Amino acid sequence: MHILLAPDSFKESLSAKQVAEALKKGFQEALPDATFDLLPIGDGGEGTMDTLAGVLNLTKKHTQVTGPFGKPVSMAYYRKDEMAFFEMASLVGLGSIPAEKRNPLELETRGIGELILQLVDQGVKTICVGIGGSATNDGGIGMAAGLGVAFYDDQGHLLRPVGASLDRVARIDTSAVPNTLKDIKLQVLTDVTNPLCGSQGATYIFGGQKGLNSLLFPAVDQAMEDFYQLVDPRILSMAGAGAGGGMAAGLVAFAGGQISSGIEKSLDLIDFDRKVQKADLVVVGEGRMDLQSLSGKAPVGVAKRTPDKIPVLAICGSLADDLPAFPSHHIEAAFSIVPGPCKVADALTHAEKNLISCARNIGNLLKMKANKRTN
Repeated sequence: MHILLAPDSFKESLSAKQVAEALKKGFQEALPDATFDLLPIGDGGEGTMDTLAGVLNLTKKHTQVTGPFGKPVSMAYYRKDEMAFFEMASLVGLGSIPAEKRNPLELETRGIGELILQLVDQGVKTICVGIGGSATNDGGIGMAAGLGVAFYDDQGHLLRPVGASLDRVARIDTSAVPNTLKDIKLQVLTDVTNPLCGSQGATYIFGGQKGLNSLLFPAVDQAMEDFYQLVDPRILSMAGAGAGGGMAAGLVAFAGGQISSGIEKSLDLIDFDRKVQKADLVVVGEGRMDLQSLSGKAPVGVAKRTPDKIPVLAICGSLADDLPAFPSHHIEAAFSIVPGPCKVADALTHAEKNLISCARNIGNLLKMKANKRTN
């Protein structure tokens, strides 16, 4: 039996690579003759680039850019030939901003634009940007400033490029943006399809978790809409433009970016369609599978790309009550690794052990089925 293991990470517990290795160990204990392909995966959320780096043998590099508080910081990115990969969260990740300093309207994203221009100067032709896990809600205005765009109020004063300035922008000057920016292909990888504005937009859906007071949602959302009425009204109806606090919208409008499904692009990059052909079983997984997972997250994305003749199993940290009965969404069955009631902290601590145990148990079932066929 050949098993392809393509899990996402278990947040706050194990990386996608660690999950894949634990699954392999469990299955091997029950099926010692089985062979494996380990293809840890990401869907555009935080950690996607680190996962891709391991599979694609990318080279990790660092460069200096303007940080979220306006001071120079070191930012990581990956290179391979004429391609570059980086995550917005490497600069303004929610987890890297102290709770007392989280203000999505004041943090700067200028460094994103600065990095893009540095990569262009290096001769990069394709840039993939993951925009999950961000702490900002600036519509990409900071990133645009890093590209050379200047924003002025109605008195002609140059504005600080942060979310709090969106409602004051009266004039936009793009004359300092290098023409070489037009020579690159920029892919914006996201795991959400939220529009920029409205009840399902960046502010209302993600603003709260970034520290934005809910009383400010209406005004901030209106400021974002007014800003893009000035920049490019077409962005307002674009699926996924609300990702990254509107960074997706900014990358499209100011850098010529194209919004892509993170999981679809990741599967293309790792040559999944070819590698899955020799699999007898595909195993996917994530920390918690819920109804939202079925709308484009990694497990379902992998399952949809798997040929119908190959069964797909999901092994997850936990399964939400809102999930439909399986088989569903190309997944034959889903399993939670938690053996019984426990505290969240304990589940996170023992995730590796529980993954191995669950995979071993499923492997034993598969062995029973195989033995029955031969008898």
